[in-house]
Amino acid sequence: MQGKVLIVDDEKSIVDPLTYAFRREGFIVENAFNGKEALDKIPSFNPDILISDIMMPVMNGLDLCKQIGNKEGLGIILLTAKDDIIDRVLGLEFGADDYITKPFDIRELLARTRSLLRRLKKQSTPDEKKSISINKLQVIPAQRKVTVDGTNIELTPKEFDLLVLLISNMDRIFSRDELLDLVWGMEYIGGTRTVDIHIQRLRKKLGNSYQHLIQTVFGVGYKISSENK
Repeated sequence: MQGKVLIVDDEKSIVDPLTYAFRREGFIVENAFNGKEALDKIPSFNPDILISDIMMPVMNGLDLCKQIGNKEGLGIILLTAKDDIIDRVLGLEFGADDYITKPFDIRELLARTRSLLRRLKKQSTPDEKKSISINKLQVIPAQRKVTVDGTNIELTPKEFDLLVLLISNMDRIFSRDELLDLVWGMEYIGGTRTVDIHIQRLRKKLGNSYQHLIQTVFGVGYKISSENK
């Protein structure tokens, strides 16, 4: 068994061939035709991967991502017919791990699904470091938890992954392309702007005391300095 996949799209002409292709490759597959139906099926089916269209009736793919929130162990791939970077960035902001634009090759979607499953499996391995602290900021990778002065900070999955990568490798400068590859695990054709957006949101959520924690290295990328400790 490859894993469990929930396919969500309001077009039966897309759901049926995808269901057939994934089952042929050894996946256990369930499907839904809108976000609300998918949301109802997630607790009982407990998928490893959610493949969802963005434009759907009742509840669209972006709202579905927001409703799911930071569900541990669930990877999300969005399908979109729009050649619009806004939809792509919003999807990633709301917790999606990857996206693919219609029309697409089923073989590419299968490959991306397998790649995402491998990444999720690696992430599920407990981190040897129980926590990483900088003054009153504490990051607990195994629990995907961040606190500032004892107060929980709510981060999206990608914001959390970015913070853990940077804080676990203090003084190392990461280029935007490296961050895309290591955090998103894909060549994001929308460009590196999504990294800048996530960094800006991280700084805002960490508050005034830590707004300079993630440093911009102009012309290169970002880092967290050990001088902060």
